[in-house]
Amino acid sequence: MSILLTHPCGNTFVRSLASGLQEAGQLEAFYTALSIKPADPYLHWLPEGVQKELLRRFYDLPVEKIATRPWREALRLASLRLGWRWPVRHEIGWACVDAVFRDLDRHVARQLAQLPERLQGVYCYEDGALQTFAEARQLGLKCLYDLPIGYWRAAREIQQEEAELNPAWADTIVAMRDSEAKLARKDRELAGADAIFVASSFTRKTLELAPQIDAPIHVIPYGAPPVAATPRRVSPPGEALKVLFVGSLGQRKGVSYLLDAVEILGDRVELTLIGRPTGPCEPLERALDTYRWIESLPHAGVLAEMRRHDVLVFPSLFEGFGLVLLEAMAQGLPAIATDRTAAPDLFADGVDGWLIPIRSPEAIAEKLELLDRDRDRLAEMGEAARATARRQTWSVYSRTMVKAIAHCM
Repeated sequence: MSILLTHPCGNTFVRSLASGLQEAGQLEAFYTALSIKPADPYLHWLPEGVQKELLRRFYDLPVEKIATRPWREALRLASLRLGWRWPVRHEIGWACVDAVFRDLDRHVARQLAQLPERLQGVYCYEDGALQTFAEARQLGLKCLYDLPIGYWRAAREIQQEEAELNPAWADTIVAMRDSEAKLARKDRELAGADAIFVASSFTRKTLELAPQIDAPIHVIPYGAPPVAATPRRVSPPGEALKVLFVGSLGQRKGVSYLLDAVEILGDRVELTLIGRPTGPCEPLERALDTYRWIESLPHAGVLAEMRRHDVLVFPSLFEGFGLVLLEAMAQGLPAIATDRTAAPDLFADGVDGWLIPIRSPEAIAEKLELLDRDRDRLAEMGEAARATARRQTWSVYSRTMVKAIAHCM
């Protein structure tokens, strides 16, 4: 089996799959935007923050397996750092994320015919598959599609409801800005897939709203980072319960409901928010002035913050997975999360985490109050979460994915 894998940004799950395919001897090529090596001589001339950002694009693969298309992504990263808006304007900027995905898609489609005849399939991600799939079909290759977040019709339905329920938060709902052309492209990609891969049962359920899907859908959860070596210290009785939220600060993540829950409990809890706002919002701005707020941290810093807290709250309305859930569990931090995430696939309610309905500050407050009263149970749940994360590693994810892909060939 020989597979071409493509993704411009190389997220954790992409790197894990690339490594798994390479270890199995099944990676023909990996097409991406940027590929950085720690030994690259120019790195030490750059500011430390830029170095760290670029090194997120390091792939532990043979150099000959990696093909890059760097210019749009390089300008996108520079624009975000320097505050330039025109190159990254939503959908229309030359270096916006949509343009980066489309450019790599076109490039891969042009290259397919030149690759060795042993190539059997292409594995592409949402928004970057359309032209690659069209060319792959002409060449008789299998088209495998990865949908990291739920289907767009389901997303739009719930986010339109939310904009009406909470108009003060409407500008933070980014998906409402997508054009009809972009949404139609997503449907055409799905229609061209021979198999679809998702990371949660919730994402699979959202595809019930998609028209004309005949391809099998494989649900394979993502992996956890290395588990903390020692149990996490739980705040003792009498101290405020330390509550953490990690993610983009917008209403798709249900942030307003967390803030309402914290107001119910008052000084019994201490809240930390880690993430960037996704749009202007007066209630959010007031919250950022009231509670501890960290706009951005490197991954290691996020994990360290998790170890300093007692519980993660993830009240998302619509989430393809929610990697922060497993990251928190690996640090011994139990999570309170909605069933519109991967939480039902990851933990047992009341054992190593809590499941709550969406849009319920009362349910969040109830679970936080229970953990505040019973610190022994909080510690037990943290250890159970750590044990669960130990079983759900990235190596498990990559091995399972490689087997599933082989089954599709």
